[in-house]
Amino acid sequence: MSLTGIRYLGLAGTVLLVIGGRLGGALPTADLDATPASVARGPHGLVILACWLVGTGLQAYAWWSGRDRTPSVRWVLVTAALWTLPFLLAPPMGSRDVYSYVCQGEMFRHGIDPYHHGVNALPCTWIDTVSMNWRDTVTPYGPLFILIAAAAVAVGASLAGAIFMLRLAALAGIVAVAVALPPLARRCGIPPQRALWLALAGPLAGAHLLAAPHNDAVMLGLAVVALALIVRSGARTSWLLPAGALLGLAISVKLTALVIVPFAILAAGPLRRAAVTIGGGAAAALVTLTVASGLGWGWIPATGVGTSLIQFTSPPTAVGMTLTYLGKTVHPGFDAVPVVRALAVVLLAATLVHLWWRAYRAADRTRAALHGAALALAATVLLAPVLHPWYLLWPLTLLAATTRRTTAIMAATVVCAFSVLPDGGGLARFVKFPGAPIATVLLAVLLVMAIRRRTGSAQPTPEPATSS
Repeated sequence: MSLTGIRYLGLAGTVLLVIGGRLGGALPTADLDATPASVARGPHGLVILACWLVGTGLQAYAWWSGRDRTPSVRWVLVTAALWTLPFLLAPPMGSRDVYSYVCQGEMFRHGIDPYHHGVNALPCTWIDTVSMNWRDTVTPYGPLFILIAAAAVAVGASLAGAIFMLRLAALAGIVAVAVALPPLARRCGIPPQRALWLALAGPLAGAHLLAAPHNDAVMLGLAVVALALIVRSGARTSWLLPAGALLGLAISVKLTALVIVPFAILAAGPLRRAAVTIGGGAAAALVTLTVASGLGWGWIPATGVGTSLIQFTSPPTAVGMTLTYLGKTVHPGFDAVPVVRALAVVLLAATLVHLWWRAYRAADRTRAALHGAALALAATVLLAPVLHPWYLLWPLTLLAATTRRTTAIMAATVVCAFSVLPDGGGLARFVKFPGAPIATVLLAVLLVMAIRRRTGSAQPTPEPATSS
């Protein structure tokens, strides 16, 4: 397929996705208890599903086809803009999170602490748009995002206006990635156009990151800019302090960004000075925002509230659900999910330490640290108790700039793009059984394959026989 064909095939996918969103996206009036069957039976049901599935398929195929063929940074940016910007004017799709964002912003404007009360406490003007299971749940996001959501409500002055303002915030994060990712790619020996293509043109970027929209875009934009400053700093304090502050801002959107900080310090140069400057900058930003918001530190324990969701899209949860199904044949009250999730957290901590130590011992410490940050985000996604499709964009963005070995993360991205309906309904919740056991078996197969590949590559090549 020609480059022109790739560009316009992806654009056709965008058009179909927008049509599907218009007809059956995460609309304010949508049925909160919809199922795939009820969507199919409803008005325009088959058209909605066809537009969503075919549109996602076209974008995924075009993205995959162009992964090693992009001619220039300019071509990638123009193509990504063509595929992404139409979602600015589409209704929310793939998730209903934005309605919670808006209500949390309205709560803050009315002086109610979103870290101690759910959106039912106001109650929010748009409470009927929020999914039932999140109405009494505190917000799991940091103070910077609460301030952004409150500003969106104030400036937008309506539900549609607030959503559009939140989309502009997400777009700013995407633009920040577009500007800051090329320096990281060059430092790691990756063509910048390839890195940008993988990060910005995938099937999750427009339909989820921008159309939903999700605050992950803001977190990623801040984190990537911080890493770009570190790469270009030459270990100068005048660059490292603002880089640390940006990482602090990223953490104050989503606590996930915290896993990047040790690797950012390692990438910055002399370890002790980098720890003081970057760590100090991040801490100063966090303290300043927390105090300025007037919300206190309740946001840190509140970040764990999302773990109430039990879906097999998270590998530890899938294993826990499978063991639970088996255990209940013996004891009806058996529940392995909390135990497996706790073990996964311990494994994640050990993995992060291992990745940091491996980067520390590398000859090119900066490059190894950047790649380590990408792998740390991948480990966080894989071992977290909850995994939403757009979480794949965390590691994908940095892996795109730090390695050419991206087949696995790209394949996972494509699979996840098909895992939700346009109205935000996750398919996994409708097929918990046999979905969880099937996912567990698949995980076991992939783990065995990975171990065999690693042990096979570690074996020395035998010396050729010589005649005497």
